[in-house]
Amino acid sequence: MKLLEGKTALITGAARGIGRSIALKFASQGAHIAFSDLQLDEATQKLEDEIRVIGVKVKAYASDASSFSDSEILVNRVIEDFGTIDILVNNAGITRDNLLMRMSENDWDLVMKVNLKSVFNLTKAVQKIMLKNRFGSIINMSSVVGVKGNAGQANYSASKAGIIGFTKSIAQELGSRNIRCNAVAPGFIETEMTAKLSEEVKKDWAEKIPLRRAGLPDDVANACLFLASDLSSYITGQVIHVCGGMVM
Repeated sequence: MKLLEGKTALITGAARGIGRSIALKFASQGAHIAFSDLQLDEATQKLEDEIRVIGVKVKAYASDASSFSDSEILVNRVIEDFGTIDILVNNAGITRDNLLMRMSENDWDLVMKVNLKSVFNLTKAVQKIMLKNRFGSIINMSSVVGVKGNAGQANYSASKAGIIGFTKSIAQELGSRNIRCNAVAPGFIETEMTAKLSEEVKKDWAEKIPLRRAGLPDDVANACLFLASDLSSYITGQVIHVCGGMVM
């Protein structure tokens, strides 16, 4: 029996990077996959094709997670197409890094809207079906910088810290209905986002990590699989750090 056999998962921002790895990992464990990104393109089509080969149901949706109305429409469409939603992974996120003295109001607002408001949007929309089913696992993607901060990332750090507070509050609100809500806080993970950094910066990061290496998207996906499955049925309101010991 696979860990997520027959379950339906909705994953935002899943066309690339960590979200993509989560979708493939969940599918390999029997979950039907609904995933969204801002637009349907070659990347979303490729992921759809890869998941379809695994033998589960899959569909990609074009949706803006930072939009409340888009999020409601997305959830309703997924329920129409799949019948239910058992697992929600709020993964959509962006960065607009700069020192505060150079950070524009727009860069602050955009990061907060995409990273934090999206979590509110999707969780609020999905809780209706989960409350009806008296079952669900919500996984919110935070970051180690949401715990320890980082110079040049005041907007990103604030958004990810907000996700942690939101996660703990929702865990308390929905726990009595057998709905769990947890956060995952990745550290330095090799993705398209970190690929833009120089080799010198990457080496400096690795030297500060006790395990002396960057993480892989699959490392984060494994933590999400644990939180999505019944293996974590008595775990809620927690923040799981996937960071090689960067934050302890």
